[in-house]
Amino acid sequence: MGMKVLLVGGGGREHALAWKIAQSPLVEQLWCAPGNPGIAHHAECVPIQAEALDELTAFAVEQAIDLAVIGPEGPLALGLSDRLRERGIPVFGPSMAAAQLEGSKAFMKDLLARHAIATAAYRTFRDPAEARAYVEEQGAPIVVKTSGLAAGKGAIVCSTLEEAHEAIDRIMVAREFGSAGDEIVVEGFLKGEEASLLAFVDGERVLPLAGAQDHKAIFDGDLGPNTGGMGAYSPAPCLTPAMVERAVAEIILPTVRGMAAEGYPYRGILYAGLMIDGDDLRILEYNVRFGDPECQPLLMRMRSDIIPYLLACANGSLAGMTIDWDPRAALCVVMAAQGYPGNYPKGAAIEGLDRAAEVADTMVFHAGTRAHAGAIVTAGGRVLGVTALGLGVAAAQERAYEAVARIDWSGVQYRRDIGYRAVARERS
Repeated sequence: MGMKVLLVGGGGREHALAWKIAQSPLVEQLWCAPGNPGIAHHAECVPIQAEALDELTAFAVEQAIDLAVIGPEGPLALGLSDRLRERGIPVFGPSMAAAQLEGSKAFMKDLLARHAIATAAYRTFRDPAEARAYVEEQGAPIVVKTSGLAAGKGAIVCSTLEEAHEAIDRIMVAREFGSAGDEIVVEGFLKGEEASLLAFVDGERVLPLAGAQDHKAIFDGDLGPNTGGMGAYSPAPCLTPAMVERAVAEIILPTVRGMAAEGYPYRGILYAGLMIDGDDLRILEYNVRFGDPECQPLLMRMRSDIIPYLLACANGSLAGMTIDWDPRAALCVVMAAQGYPGNYPKGAAIEGLDRAAEVADTMVFHAGTRAHAGAIVTAGGRVLGVTALGLGVAAAQERAYEAVARIDWSGVQYRRDIGYRAVARERS
């Protein structure tokens, strides 16, 4: 009897997870709630929203689900994994208490401070006047962040004091990010190269994945406002094996041990956003789920069946496991709607998906799409994640853009330089 798996979410990360989970010989049936038209190729989509905790729990119990895999941070922060575990369902994803690592930047920074883990200097504020006074005292550049969840868009890097005051106003006065901005974190600006190291965690043990790097800014050359991520690639040249070992020993493992010691053991995937400057290594932020779009290139490179790792995290049994990686590089280009990360139209018909699918070693992951009148139309800010494998980042980049060039809709926008740092390194 094969396993019954429920995947929660409907974005690009979940399409990559559905694609990977569906390949497992251990899985008999895969449901995804709510899913999307891309996910529908690999799973049975169920019309239940990712944050509808009662309905998801009832569905999981009714179908006698053997493993629930929670993709996005929203349902984790609301406590979906606790609800499912109470009903005896194994869950890949942290508890509500452990999900505060992402749900509250203040919680995360305080935890790091208590366990002497290297990060940027910071203070938290609930009063805009006090925050402004602190900014004046510190000077620029400086970083202003919402403490709560803001879909990856709540961190504002300010190069002048004027920009810092404006950021405080946007978050705390104009309430641009709603209640996510009730509390803010103001922290020192760290220079260096940013990289993402994700790790499977079973409550006490840590198994790192391959390194990855993403591009947050909307425009080429890392210019313009931050987004949820416009592209990513793996491996990341700055995450050498020695640096990965240090990151696990100095940052991830002490965090996991600290969480367990304080009574909220962490189980699931832990995403560490690292800043590397020569020998200086610090943690910028944690996410409590697979990065989107880092998940797409990472899972394309992962040769091992994913199910044993998801189960091991759920059951506390990662000991002795290793992961088999494709030695090739993978690169993902996000195709977004016109206007994103601001307001954007929906409902534009997407053309060329079939032609893009013909490019070898390439997957087009659906992020914000829906089926309408026999067509696939745009339904989100980030619409597709076109991901390709190649013998090096330059080759993966070339192949991904070959597929991107075959896809079109009215107002499509995407960066044309994803992976540029790694490509320059390869060429030099």
